[in-house]
Amino acid sequence: MIIDSHCHLTYEPMSSSLDETIIRANNDGVKYLLTISTVDKNFNDILDITKKHKSVYGTYGIHPHEAKNHQEIKSNHIIEKVKKSKKIIGIGESGLDFYYNHSEKNDQISSFLEHIDASQKTNLPLIVHTRSAEDDTLRILKESTQKKEFKILIHCFTGTKKFAFKLLDLGAYISASGVVTFKKSKELADTFKEIPSDKILVETDSPYLAPEPLRGKPNEPSYITHTVKFLSKLKNVSYEKFSEITTQNFFKLFGKLN
Repeated sequence: MIIDSHCHLTYEPMSSSLDETIIRANNDGVKYLLTISTVDKNFNDILDITKKHKSVYGTYGIHPHEAKNHQEIKSNHIIEKVKKSKKIIGIGESGLDFYYNHSEKNDQISSFLEHIDASQKTNLPLIVHTRSAEDDTLRILKESTQKKEFKILIHCFTGTKKFAFKLLDLGAYISASGVVTFKKSKELADTFKEIPSDKILVETDSPYLAPEPLRGKPNEPSYITHTVKFLSKLKNVSYEKFSEITTQNFFKLFGKLN
């Protein structure tokens, strides 16, 4: 059994052929999928998907790109949203992206802090997006955990080995996407080789970042098998064993799923 810990089922092309997409994933051993919120207006769609599909769970949060358009979203609003369904099991994705800077740095930081506060108050895991913002991400997470510990998942990790191990020191889990399979990602693969297996989750981030040998195609949850195969070889364990390890890591972080 595999769990896709981060996908965007409300995005095209998956949203227009959702039943078929989910069936393909389930048939390839992907028992559960976590579809991730990035904007407020799509949250009802996420709720609808989780109601209709037994294998799909969801989150609520605002992507750092969208921070400028959601300055009114405070932690109490986030908490109110996640309480709408027991199938909403995480907060995010939130965080910092200084690579694109689609929102001002201060707006991103303010939004991130509101999501952290909601995570601390609800005990739901925070799904963190971080790109070209290692120092600020680490500083904010470290300062926040010193005030009150909370569950952290770094999604689609592409950072440095030093950053990874500082995150592990905070108790964070780290998720691997299809990027780790890319031929140019040797340094990232070497980092995941050293990250303890009991701290790794897997994801597609679909419809983005399809793994080798499907790179360039729209990604979907069923393609996660290629990432799991790559990582199992990297870790020198069987595909079945690594699938089980990452599934149990998901359950440790998010709780058992029905």
